Amino acid sequence: MRAHSVLIALVVTVVSGCAAGPDYVRPSLAVPAEYKEARGEPAKDWNPAAPADASDRGAWWSVFHDPALDGLMAQVEVSNQNLAAAEAAYRQARALVREQRAALFPSVSLDGSGTRARSAGSSGSSVGQTYRYDIGASWEPDVWGRIRRGVEGARAQADASAADLASARLAAQGELAANYFQLRETDIETGLLQSTVAAYQRALSITSNRYAAAIAAKSDVLQAQTQLANAQASLANLTQQRAQLEHAIAVLVGKTPADFALAPDPAWRAQVPEVPAGVASELLQRRPDIAAAERRVAAANAEVGAAQAAFFPSFTLSASRGGGASQLGRLFDAPSSLWSLGVALAQTLFDAGARRATRDAARAGYDQTVAQYRQTALTAFQDVEDQLVATRVLVERTGFYTQASQSADEAERIALNRYKSGLVAYTDVVVAQTAALSARQSLAQATRDRQTTAVALIQALGGGWQAGQGEANP
Repeated sequence: MRAHSVLIALVVTVVSGCAAGPDYVRPSLAVPAEYKEARGEPAKDWNPAAPADASDRGAWWSVFHDPALDGLMAQVEVSNQNLAAAEAAYRQARALVREQRAALFPSVSLDGSGTRARSAGSSGSSVGQTYRYDIGASWEPDVWGRIRRGVEGARAQADASAADLASARLAAQGELAANYFQLRETDIETGLLQSTVAAYQRALSITSNRYAAAIAAKSDVLQAQTQLANAQASLANLTQQRAQLEHAIAVLVGKTPADFALAPDPAWRAQVPEVPAGVASELLQRRPDIAAAERRVAAANAEVGAAQAAFFPSFTLSASRGGGASQLGRLFDAPSSLWSLGVALAQTLFDAGARRATRDAARAGYDQTVAQYRQTALTAFQDVEDQLVATRVLVERTGFYTQASQSADEAERIALNRYKSGLVAYTDVVVAQTAALSARQSLAQATRDRQTTAVALIQALGGGWQAGQGEANP
């Protein structure tokens, strides 16, 4: 009996070194040699795609040199509820890994009982006591690697959950930065409109005086009033937009809108970081959504192995020791003890193709995750290319808008002076004023777009910029 037990244990130990199903190999990706929209920079060598989302990204927003933004970002990390939910999901995934790993070890149980009974007979009553205990252990050796594949899959899912957490953090930070810059741009537009309203009020006074002196027509006054009312309506609209942006920022930092306020900063100036020369391929590899997709492929591969292991028999080793006695002190005496050792084998002989269907479903699930991984990578390359071309074009647009704004301001000044001199109709002033206001707003919006595009590019690259990597230009 002992020889048979040793032989069985030896066979189980040797066979348990195998694991059913394919070992995981990261799917291949078609990686370009360089970014198409990299502004003619020399091509950089690409390393093999290997997610590095666990690397420290640093405070990427520091490239904008904005202390107020730095303070808000610190609150996102602590108070944002979406991040709290993602962090809880990650802790849950790690707990599932420990649960799966526990199945690799034996389970031990202890049962005990004690009874006291009284019996009555012709010779009188008697009292009897019985005490029993039983210690049992069972273990299912992971002969075909089913449990190990489960642990492997749970660990991959936990890694994917960690990448999801990084993705949620980056998304929240990017959304906060975009809302913040839009709010600051709204403040700039508000200042422009306030100056415009004041100028339109002066123009209305001029036309009213000229009309009172019978120099100008009533239509000039009406046009001036229309211009002023439209500007005042636009100013009220900006007030609403700013309040909504402030509310959105409050939620991102984990506060109610009633408990948050961000005062205008008259001294604020837009800082736009330049794209670092030769964007490194490693930054794209650090995108957390790519990492999450790749690790879900690994989890799906482990499910294939677990489904394959179901075709093989399972073994269970058991051992127990127990005993009984009428006195508690003699419960563990050798004469009252019993022990046993056992080996059980189980094999499904017919299941109408259920196991084969499960395996085929697992393989199809694996193919699905591979396709999703590759699509995620393709979308990531598209995101980077889109933001690179937007960055380049916005620099050109800002230069054009600057020229247009300067010319429109001068044209407005000339038109108003000519109107005062009676050389042109007020319609010319209205046209010049409308063009000047539009040019000023376009310039402010282009500067904001450059900032938000820089944020989007950092997100497309998975974060990772440091303040020293790019000079911040006004």
